[in-house]
Amino acid sequence: MKSKLYTFSFIAVLSLVAFSCKTASKLYEKGNYDEAVELAAKKLQKDPDDAKLLEVLQNAYRYAVNDHEDRIRTNAESNNELKWEWMYNEYISLQRLYDAIYRVPSVFNIVNPVNYSSYLITYAEKAGNIRYDRGLTFMNRYDKQSYRNAYREFQAALKFKPGHRDIIVKMDEAYDYAVTNVVILPMQQYGGYVYSSYNIGGNNFDDQLIRDLQYSSGNEFVKFYSGWDARSQNIRVDQEVDMQLANVNIGRYYDNRSNRRVMKEIVVKETVYKPDSVVREYAKVYADIVTTRRTMSSNAVMQVRVRDTDGRWLWSDNFTGNHSWTTEFATYTGDSRALSETEKQLVNRRQEFAPPESEIMRILLEQIGNDARYRIATYFNRF
Repeated sequence: MKSKLYTFSFIAVLSLVAFSCKTASKLYEKGNYDEAVELAAKKLQKDPDDAKLLEVLQNAYRYAVNDHEDRIRTNAESNNELKWEWMYNEYISLQRLYDAIYRVPSVFNIVNPVNYSSYLITYAEKAGNIRYDRGLTFMNRYDKQSYRNAYREFQAALKFKPGHRDIIVKMDEAYDYAVTNVVILPMQQYGGYVYSSYNIGGNNFDDQLIRDLQYSSGNEFVKFYSGWDARSQNIRVDQEVDMQLANVNIGRYYDNRSNRRVMKEIVVKETVYKPDSVVREYAKVYADIVTTRRTMSSNAVMQVRVRDTDGRWLWSDNFTGNHSWTTEFATYTGDSRALSETEKQLVNRRQEFAPPESEIMRILLEQIGNDARYRIATYFNRF
């Protein structure tokens, strides 16, 4: 039994090695030289004496270096200012091949790959400087889109020159100019009455809306604040969102009554002559049912307007919340035996009354808030 297990294990190992070599060879044959080098080097860590795999690695490395160096020469002749970045990326690929082979000491001495780390330092410096200069050029155009472009350029520059103080300072400056700071003003009803005191899930309307917009605006260049936060943090205000309840209608309940007579034939007398001989006498009983359907409808309309610091209105929209409530109960006169089980349940149901105004307002504002959050965020996502 042990002999069979050893044989099986030996065959499995040989199959795995053969599969690895075949896979690296396939990549090499398809011209995927970088992948072939990395895979072959990885497999040679486990079996450095595999001559076929070593041959694949040597050939793939030679062709990979030729390809990358050809692209480097082509990029060097380009007039595009991003050519240093492109060349840097080619050297990154070359250095990755060096690192893969370096992890296999016995193979490393045979292949003798080139260490391109000094080239990475040189071209990272050049690429970072170009991105930094491009950012400065955008900064000098003095408009928000250019500041956003500058911010992106400084971000790219930091990838090549991590932690560079001048780049970080300029990137923060560009972002400060690029961002649109929006203040959400407290919601009011025409006439000045503040409705923010109505709570939604334990939070007042304005605070909840601001929090939702802050965490789900979808635009890193738009920031939302309350008026108090903007003042306390000395935030430059670019736009304000003015919210007013243009209409609030808390309805009154309305009763709609309907009358109907029901009849049922019931047994009034039963005479048993024999176990299998029973005579029943029937009679009709009646009841008059009055069913009351009590309904109440409420609605509210909030108008949202966005203005800039010069008082110019930029955008407006209306948001509507609706609340409907209904209940049904019944009374009857006559014989209760005429009632069905469903009718009895309706008769026994206690009269219900509409929710209080505060609960209705909470529901209306929750609907309005959900709609407003989405559409306000959609509007500012265009920036």
